[in-house]
Amino acid sequence: MFQTIRNAFKVKEIRKGLLYTFMMLVVIRFGSQLPIPGVNPTYFKNFFEQAGDALGFFNAMTGSSFENMSVLALSITPYITSSIIMQLLTIAIPKLEEMQKDGEDGRKKILEYTRYVTVGLALLQSSAMAIGFGRQGFLIDYNAWSIIIAICCMTAGSAFLMWIGEQITEKGVGNGISIVLLFNIISSVPNDGVTLFTRFIRGKKVPVAVISAIIIVAIIIAMVVYVIILNDAERRIPVQYSKKMQGRKMVGGQSSHIPLKVNTAGVMPVIFASSIMSFPVIIGQFLNVDYSTIGGKILMVLSSSNWLVPERPIYSIGLVIYIVLLILFAYFYTSITFNPLEVANNMKKQGGFIPGIRPGKPTSDYLNKILNYIVFIGAVALTVVAVLPIAFSGIFSVSRISFSGTSLIIIVSVVLETIKSIESKMLVRNYKGFLND
Repeated sequence: MFQTIRNAFKVKEIRKGLLYTFMMLVVIRFGSQLPIPGVNPTYFKNFFEQAGDALGFFNAMTGSSFENMSVLALSITPYITSSIIMQLLTIAIPKLEEMQKDGEDGRKKILEYTRYVTVGLALLQSSAMAIGFGRQGFLIDYNAWSIIIAICCMTAGSAFLMWIGEQITEKGVGNGISIVLLFNIISSVPNDGVTLFTRFIRGKKVPVAVISAIIIVAIIIAMVVYVIILNDAERRIPVQYSKKMQGRKMVGGQSSHIPLKVNTAGVMPVIFASSIMSFPVIIGQFLNVDYSTIGGKILMVLSSSNWLVPERPIYSIGLVIYIVLLILFAYFYTSITFNPLEVANNMKKQGGFIPGIRPGKPTSDYLNKILNYIVFIGAVALTVVAVLPIAFSGIFSVSRISFSGTSLIIIVSVVLETIKSIESKMLVRNYKGFLND
């Protein structure tokens, strides 16, 4: 990895792209410190303390801008949500599905719709926050002018980040939206380091502090290695293409494979499951639900801050619900992103077949069987990554750690994706240089 980056700086085009990306990230960090006019900055800090860890991952995705109520408070979460919505609509609406298959022009049109949906979602979320929380102390002066300013600032901030992400994709390196998300998550890591230092190292005897530090570093390294293996693991289905006559020659007959990733759905199942579990908790905080009532008890079950806490074992039922949701969403998201029947039909049209399996429906059934098996393994592996930090926080009473297993998966995935993007640009340059010679 370091060798790739070192070589990349030797290439002028890639070096300019890396510097451009860096400057854009500096702009983002500067914007995350600009407060929204007329907003009480301590309101959401107190709100976060009451909500526990329910909003920890969301706050990490915004680089703590949401907790600080800066102009970038919504971050790129509206864009991520709109991308998911458009992806689901592409499956449900035939016209959008045709547009997606229409090549570059169709994808540009869908991207344009995604931008419109992003601005609409940002406007909706900022309006709900300004109007809903404004009366409770979110706005220093609750009036129409303060509401309009807050809505405009948050909506404009989200649209600005979306623009920066697209500019990084075009002029920088890698996928801009992914890099912005990565940068936001990494910016929360120092605070998590301080939390771990305060809980396990500060004030302890030197031998105990050293052992604690070694164990923490070892666990983090082990998780990173585990996530890298999970991210790259795949099941390769062999495919043989039959020979056919073209003119006077026989062509074809190549051997290939279909790479089925073990973690086919990526981090999306964790995001879906976390969102569903945390949404009632956020609504409960908004409505000031009494936690001594039955409704309050249910909300405590759904809050991850109460899971695997030795003093409150009954609330760990919520963890079981979370795991079930995670596995279900892994199957659901895989089903909308990978169509075995379509793959089998395309193979049949191109004269390809899986050795020992007849083309057509038998191939589709075989792929579906393998896929169900792989998805379950990937979902279980993903559950380990998602649950381990929760277990650590619950057992050792470490609260407010935003750097979760979900964050780690995103970091590893984006870093590997960016490195591959840099390597591909270097490879293209080498080919160009060879052809020019």
